[in-house]
Amino acid sequence: MPPLGLHTVIAKEVGDSLRHHVLVWNDEAETTLVCCHGFLDQAWGFRDLAEALVRGGLRVVAFDWRGHGQTEHVGAGGYYHFPDYVLDLHDLMPLLASGPVHLFGHSMGGSAAAMYAATHPGVARTLTLVEGLGPPDYGGEPPDKLRGWLDSMDRARRRGTHPMEDLADAVTRLRTQNRDLPADLAYFLAEKGTVEVEQGRQWTFDPLHRTTTPAIFSAETFATFLRRIEVPTLVVGGARGYRTADHAQRVAQLPNAREITIDDVGHMVHWLKPEALAHVVLAHVGSAR
Repeated sequence: MPPLGLHTVIAKEVGDSLRHHVLVWNDEAETTLVCCHGFLDQAWGFRDLAEALVRGGLRVVAFDWRGHGQTEHVGAGGYYHFPDYVLDLHDLMPLLASGPVHLFGHSMGGSAAAMYAATHPGVARTLTLVEGLGPPDYGGEPPDKLRGWLDSMDRARRRGTHPMEDLADAVTRLRTQNRDLPADLAYFLAEKGTVEVEQGRQWTFDPLHRTTTPAIFSAETFATFLRRIEVPTLVVGGARGYRTADHAQRVAQLPNAREITIDDVGHMVHWLKPEALAHVVLAHVGSAR
């Protein structure tokens, strides 16, 4: 089996930015694929995909977003606004690769990667978006959205932290939410995504992520980003994955895109179908070399 991955921690040399945990596979290869994980996932979630991509000759880099995995939390008084993730990617990219670079994002990470690619033409040679074309358009009133966020913050402060009993408890929760997840992978993800505390184990992600966002997602605004993405873009979905009602319209906004569906898998394509996903990603990256 290929090595699990080189660990490093990058302290960004800008302002008061957070320290990010980064994984690197196949550090000697020239061409790099930078992987951006989804909400409540972690860089280690790309392990099996990375090992398949390494066999195809790529250098693979994955990092934990702020407040996820082993990257620092924002701390007291802070919050996780979506442009902050794009800022993280903006600051990290010059430090993650010196040669040809390609960009990959899953779910929330896909939305952030798309916004970065739209505002930084020429940095990445290709973009791959896996189940990553944004959430549904918000159709409610802004005061209701803000009130929902404030209420969720109140609940989070009252609730505090409730550690799990042990690692097996974390595995059970992962497999309840992802019924196709094999036990061995569930244990790996649970071990990497939790930390031992006095009362048991707790997830490494910031509990603030359990609150609702105050931001209003506008599909029309997001489309302005999609239309500016110049690089070849691969849109990948699971056959049982997530689609917004306007999915086809969003894909159509991309100037240079093609779409592939991977059979017999839901939203977590990189966890459950890493070999099939690696195959299409390698072909996509290879076409732009």
